This record gives sequence, structure tokens and C-alpha cells, in this order.
Amino acid sequence: MKILGTICARGGSKGVPGKNIKMLNGKPLIAYTVEQALKWDKLDKLIVSTDDEEIAGVARQYGAEVPFIRPKELAADNTGKLEVIRHAVKYLEDRGEVFDIVIDMDATAPLRKIEDLEGALNVFLQNDADNVYTVCEAHKNPYFNMVELDIDDKARLSKTCGEGQIFSRQTAPKVYDMNASIYIYKKDFLLRTKTIHSDNTMVYIMPQERSIDIDTPLDFKFVEFLLKEGVVDID
Repeated sequence: MKILGTICARGGSKGVPGKNIKMLNGKPLIAYTVEQALKWDKLDKLIVSTDDEEIAGVARQYGAEVPFIRPKELAADNTGKLEVIRHAVKYLEDRGEVFDIVIDMDATAPLRKIEDLEGALNVFLQNDADNVYTVCEAHKNPYFNMVELDIDDKARLSKTCGEGQIFSRQTAPKVYDMNASIYIYKKDFLLRTKTIHSDNTMVYIMPQERSIDIDTPLDFKFVEFLLKEGVVDID
């Protein structure tokens, strides 16, 4: 069983310009994920897929392989992550490197721990899943305090329960946020699927404090605060 680790990091971030190599508590953001992936002992190979030469240089500096510069058509704002990971897998396969499992780690979620990687992989292997992705308990619950507007702009709950209205978050069915931290795929499923969901998809639940995905300047400052203050202890 051979495992490929991927980190996808394009250069055109709009919310936080230069995000993937922006200094976070003394290190470029991408360095946290590269160093953790290399420290973990389960990967046979780790690569970074990027369209940006500066990101590639930083990734190599911290020990990742960057075997190609991603084509521009796979670095647009609307490019799906699956397309990018598939491109990396096919690139390596065309050169004789074949893997059974692909584990993608998002550089913008630097607070995961090695125990999260281990836990997600165990869920994947023990259940023979097509894929596993990480989640955390949602801050809002569509059965209780999330609403949508109808065609007349009238508010209604996003989701209703067949047993009647729910009056507290504690009694509502549990729902989870996808936290964009870890994605694990059977290689064959990855190459044929158009979605990350299947009848054999499972999740690994992470705590909220390790589930922050940096998308805005405020996210960036908050993660830096957590690291500086030692609120989150990462590997």
C-alpha cells in the first residue's frame, strides 16, 4: 500500500494576498503543513502542486517535492480541488509512480495534529471507505438557528425535523462543518469521481480549535494569536 501526500497551493489568493507563503508566527503558512507531513511516517511521497514559482521555492526549502508547475488552467478561481489532485496523480503515474491512497492536506488549515492524520487514516482503513474528510461540530445548526429566505423574502428554518420544531441546539440532530483540513481517497475512486461524496464516504471529527481554515485576514490574525499564545499545541 503506497500513500501519496499532496498539498495544493495556488498563487492567486484573493482574500489574503500571498496567503500560502505569508509569514505566520515566524514561518510561511505552507511550512506548517509541509513540516508536519514530513514528520508523519505514513507517506511514501509528499508533493506540492502550485502554479507559483515563489510558492514552489518555499515548499522546496522546507523539504517538499515540487515535480511540476501546475498549468494555469488548473489555477483559476473556479478550478475544483479534485481536478488539481487528479492532475498530480496522473503526472506521477505517467512517470511510473503509482499510489493506492492519496491524502490531501490543505495549507490553509495549519492547526491539525499528527493524531488527526492518524485518526482520519484509521477511519479510512478500518471501514474500507472510498474517501474520508475531516469535520468539526458546526457552530450553527440548520434544524435550530439557520434560516433561508423564500421567494417573498420570508424567513424559514433551513432544515426541519419530522417530529416537530426543535427548541434548543442541544436537542437538534448533530451537524458538522467540513473543515478543509484532511482529505483521504482511494486512488481509483479519486480518478473516477466528480464529487467528494459517495455512498461510502466517512468523516473524522476534529475539535473546533484545530479546524480553522484561513480564508480572510481576520482568520489569519486569529490563527497567529492561537499559536503565539499557545492555545493550540501543534506537532
